[in-house]
Amino acid sequence: MSLSPNFGPRRDGLRPELVVIHYTAMPDCEVAIRALCDPAREVSAHYLIRRDGQVVALVEEGARAWHAGAGEWRGRGDVNSRSIGIELDNDGASPFAAPMMDGLEGLLPGVLARWSIRPEGVIGHSCMAPGRKIDPGPRFDWERLARGGLALWPEGRAASPLDPARFRADALAYGFPDVEEALLLAAFRLRFRHGRKGPLDGRDCAIMAEMAARIGA
Repeated sequence: MSLSPNFGPRRDGLRPELVVIHYTAMPDCEVAIRALCDPAREVSAHYLIRRDGQVVALVEEGARAWHAGAGEWRGRGDVNSRSIGIELDNDGASPFAAPMMDGLEGLLPGVLARWSIRPEGVIGHSCMAPGRKIDPGPRFDWERLARGGLALWPEGRAASPLDPARFRADALAYGFPDVEEALLLAAFRLRFRHGRKGPLDGRDCAIMAEMAARIGA
């Protein structure tokens, strides 16, 4: 039985093929639980992970939780019907607590196995909604998840020739939405080069080419 009432059936026979990581951007977990279970808010997630690592199940995995909102991934919308949503008890500015990351690493393997989701299917809210969302933000440790086989992270270190058209093509092949250049670059860097400033460069191009090739392998 779901703790939150904010869910419905997955549409058009769709099944989870993505996991979308969020932060709550709220003062503490109890405030977040109240919001995610408030029918008037019309928002929820399948899981919320407390700072101490405890996992709170809010919506059954087979149901469509209301966590992703407007956006797309791999050229298709209705991400809610195609995903499992995981909220992390984090205000968006603080480091992610180590026990919380332990809890996430404990939860993800089962979710991925139950729905046959590959590591490239674990994305951030910012990945599918550039310009609208920035969570889980620049402090989230994607590299740590990748070391456990729970997400992707670039392995190469070299730069490529600067090629904006190729960067866009690779970004769309990886899954990012077809948005304007600045938004696309910002979404890419939140995921793979957080902290990097300035215009598109050869390292951006190299990383995006590597990631596109790895999901096509």
